[in-house]
Amino acid sequence: MEMVIPRLLVSAPDLEPCAHDLEHAYTLLRDAFQLGGKVLICGNGGSAADSEHIVGELMKGYLLPRPIPEVRREALIGVEDESGSYLANHLQGALPAISLVSQTALLTAFANDVAADVGFAQQVYGYGRPGDVVWGLSTSGTSRNVLHALRVGRALGLGTLGFTGPGGGAMLDLCDVTVQVPRDSVASIQSGHQALYHALCEMLEMNFFGEA
Repeated sequence: MEMVIPRLLVSAPDLEPCAHDLEHAYTLLRDAFQLGGKVLICGNGGSAADSEHIVGELMKGYLLPRPIPEVRREALIGVEDESGSYLANHLQGALPAISLVSQTALLTAFANDVAADVGFAQQVYGYGRPGDVVWGLSTSGTSRNVLHALRVGRALGLGTLGFTGPGGGAMLDLCDVTVQVPRDSVASIQSGHQALYHALCEMLEMNFFGEA
């Protein structure tokens, strides 16, 4: 696990300023998952796609097999032998994560009926519990709906993680950990985010599902 970040920096040496904060992001998420928490992820545009992508790496096997514990296999088989065996052989260990961007009916209803920039915040208010983490992605660090989600998370006692670009914008004051990609264009910042969250998901998977 200790080689993940050095390996990342070989392919993307300009991300070296992010290494320290990436380690802190790992600790924040690891501790949340260890205590039974979940991560709520949001962003706009390409960062919305990244939110979905991250959930895909956390909720199923990414680079390692994730067989479920034997006690859960037995519980499934106990419900119904044939179907339980099928489920036990196909379910995978998961790190609980929810992409807030995918709930189209809720977000459009809230935008139409209440306020378009408070949709993510409403979800954090509804889903968030102390011990969870709100993870916001914004290349500028100034996306209002993402910032509102982080504000609600902080008010409710959740951890807050931000992925952004140089300067960090208002995210810096709202996040326990902020990872700032030192690149200029939106596209290059987002490609940096992708490299960083892949490394982060790899480290988390190794911690929870790697061989002892």
